[in-house]
Amino acid sequence: MLDAIAEHGSFAAAARALGMVPSALTYRVRVIEEALDVLLFDRSSRRARLTAAGQELLREGARLLDEVDAIANRVKRVATGWESHFTIAVDSVIDRATVMDLCAAFFELGAPTRLKLRDETLSGTLDAVLSGQADLALGVALDTRNRVGLRRETMGTMEFVFAVSPAHPLAALPEPLGEDAVRAHRAVVLADSSGRGGGLSVGLLAGQEVFTVTELRAKIDAQLRGLGVGYLPLPAARPHLESGALVARRLDRPEHRLGFSSVWRSDRSAPGKALQWWLDQVRSPVTRAALLGERPAPWRKRPFK
Repeated sequence: MLDAIAEHGSFAAAARALGMVPSALTYRVRVIEEALDVLLFDRSSRRARLTAAGQELLREGARLLDEVDAIANRVKRVATGWESHFTIAVDSVIDRATVMDLCAAFFELGAPTRLKLRDETLSGTLDAVLSGQADLALGVALDTRNRVGLRRETMGTMEFVFAVSPAHPLAALPEPLGEDAVRAHRAVVLADSSGRGGGLSVGLLAGQEVFTVTELRAKIDAQLRGLGVGYLPLPAARPHLESGALVARRLDRPEHRLGFSSVWRSDRSAPGKALQWWLDQVRSPVTRAALLGERPAPWRKRPFK
C-alpha cells in the first residue's frame, strides 16, 4: 500500500491502482501513522512523498514480508513435504529447452508448488542461492567446496570455442592467434549478474576493449555481426559454426573448458519434495548432458521420474 502511494505520487492514483476508494486508503495510512506516532508522507505539495520514516518503514516492511513468506514456505513444507514456492537460478550456458522440458514434467506432477526461474550469469548464479533468492542453482562455475551450508553435485564440463565472424580481421590471420593479435580487437563479454559488485569475466585480456551484453543470445548476435570476438559455449555456437556464420579460431593458449555444478543450500531438515524431484532429474546423466547442450535424439521421449 505504501509502495503504491510512493510509486504513483498521490493517494488518489494509488487508490485507483489498488482498487480502493481514496478515503479508505487515506484512513489506513493515518491508522499506521497514529500507531507509530510518525508522519509517513509529506503532504505539503501536490505529490505525496515518503518521509525518511516512511522510507525506513517501506524498506524494513518489505524485508519482513519476505521473511514471513519464507516462514510460511517452511511451515507448508513441514506440513505437506512440498515447498509453496521453488526458485531455480539458471545460468546462461544451460540449455533453456531442456529446462522447459523439466518444468513441463514437474507441472504434470500436480504439486502445490509455484515454480520460478531466474536467468543468471557467472557468479550471479551462485549468489542467487547464497542470498536465499533461489533454492537451486544450475550451471554454477565457481568452486563451492569450501562454502559452509551449501551442497553441490557435478553436472559436467563444457567446451568453449573462440569464434569470430568470417569477415572479421582475426578470421584471416594464421593460427594459433597470439594474445597481442586478439587484444587489438574488441571482446564481447557477458555481464556477471551478481548484485554484489565486481563479478567475473571469462577469457578477457588486460587492456582489451569490451562490449558488454546481458544475454548469451545477444553475445552470439554481436559476434555474428562482427562487433567483437570472444569465447562461446560450443553447444550454442555449433549451429553457426556448421553454417559458416562463425569461424572457430585456435589461440596460443590451452583450450577453454569449464566445469559446472548444481548447488543448493543444506540445512538440518530433509529436502522438500520439489527440491528432491529436481535433484533426481539432474542426477540423471542424460539430463545433465542435455542441460549442458548435448541433446541426443531420444531426449524428448525419455520418461521423467
